[in-house]
Amino acid sequence: MSSGGLLVAGTTSDAGKSVVTAGICRWLVRQGVKVAPFKAQNMSLNSFVTREGAEIGRAQAMQAQACRVEPTALMNPVLLKPGGERSSQVVLMGRPVGEMSARGYHGGRQEQLLGTVLDCLEQLRNQYDAVICEGAGSPAEINLRRTDIVNMGVARNAGLPVLVVGDIDRGGVFASFFGTVALLSPEDQELVAGFLVNKFRGDVSLLEPGLEMLHGLTGRRTYGVLPFRHGLGIDEEDGMGVGAVRESAVAAPAGEELLRVAVCAVPLMSNFTDVDALAAEPGVVVRFVDRPDELADADLVVVPGTRGTVRALRWLRERGLADALVRRAAEGRPLLGVCGGFQLLGEHIEDDVESRAGRVDGLGVLPVRVRFAREKTLARPVGEALGERVEGYEIHHGVAEVLGGEAFLDGCRVGATWGTHWHGALESDGFRRAFLRTVAERAGRRFVPAPDTSFAALREQQLDRLGDLIEQHADTDALWRLIESGAPRGLPFIPPGAPA
Repeated sequence: MSSGGLLVAGTTSDAGKSVVTAGICRWLVRQGVKVAPFKAQNMSLNSFVTREGAEIGRAQAMQAQACRVEPTALMNPVLLKPGGERSSQVVLMGRPVGEMSARGYHGGRQEQLLGTVLDCLEQLRNQYDAVICEGAGSPAEINLRRTDIVNMGVARNAGLPVLVVGDIDRGGVFASFFGTVALLSPEDQELVAGFLVNKFRGDVSLLEPGLEMLHGLTGRRTYGVLPFRHGLGIDEEDGMGVGAVRESAVAAPAGEELLRVAVCAVPLMSNFTDVDALAAEPGVVVRFVDRPDELADADLVVVPGTRGTVRALRWLRERGLADALVRRAAEGRPLLGVCGGFQLLGEHIEDDVESRAGRVDGLGVLPVRVRFAREKTLARPVGEALGERVEGYEIHHGVAEVLGGEAFLDGCRVGATWGTHWHGALESDGFRRAFLRTVAERAGRRFVPAPDTSFAALREQQLDRLGDLIEQHADTDALWRLIESGAPRGLPFIPPGAPA
């Protein structure tokens, strides 16, 4: 028999679905419930590799951690990785199956995947007491409803109650709640149980008359009002929020000086969560930059991963950042390239797969030549660097031939320039501290890494904060009834409903 479940939908993208889903998961697991996350289809450049070598959305890996379970491909069967304005790589059950235009995907391919999606969800529901599903964008995208496999398409087929999250900090949340329900068909509306207000600032008593009027208008209750909290945007799905970094407070340094890190905000930036571990260090200031003058006072410059290495290389040259990076390397000032950022620091790239640009000259600061293979490398390597154990994960088509320099993980080091394909390496505490000590020495900074920073512990604390939000500011008894028993019967229809 299938378990209980819930679909967390949103009035818009970035309404807070990912963090609310994680918060509900952490609250449930603290109550002794065996729970799993699920997102049928994710569009994200932030991805993760599971232990079985499957690529899934980074947000679902974070939600699995909130559930205290190992992430698997079942939790995110379809992942779309944008490669431009109109096309994406389709990753099915953790493996890439090709590039597809948005028209081609929504024109038929998406519908074909519904069976796979529902099978994955059913497997999870047979294994867990509850499955908390995350929707995508808005469930009221009337132009896409026919082929929907992530919002009401999943809810209808799996009989899931739906909780709609709205970001009140943006304004217009009452209209968004009402309009979302009113644009759904009668059959879809029957599953929309109610609402959850997110990012509220101020006195809740001032909001309550509006919530009562919303209940009168829709027949649906509000299950909670979550207050605004800084720094909760962990492992986001795209580059809009650049992880928790832009909201993070910089703690006082353990040494005498701060360490400044500049991250080049390249196009199609992927797995920018790599630098969250740096931002978690007391005294480390991380900022994202797009001009050469912003590199001048940086003690370390990071060129992050990207879904478009050749495009990123062109962007760096157009903005003058490429010349600044080359000068920096020649001057022996610290520079780190990760994945695509590592590839473009090499001598040249042969790309007949991602950009189909053929041979393109790199920046030439590392003795590396890159050839793009059609088969994607997906791995969870473990190694050693700077005398410390390192764990990471790899997601790349580029195959690097290292021709010199000093060995550094799977890449190399020349002077104060490092390059590697390994994402997540900086989450290894001992290695991160050793790396920052080396950077500070090369940069001439009196910076000392704190001896006791545990990135894993900080992540757990952050997930507990999400669980606390749900426990303290949502009606958890009503939420559990929803998960266990489904949407209330007899919910009224709100006209006009979805167009025919």
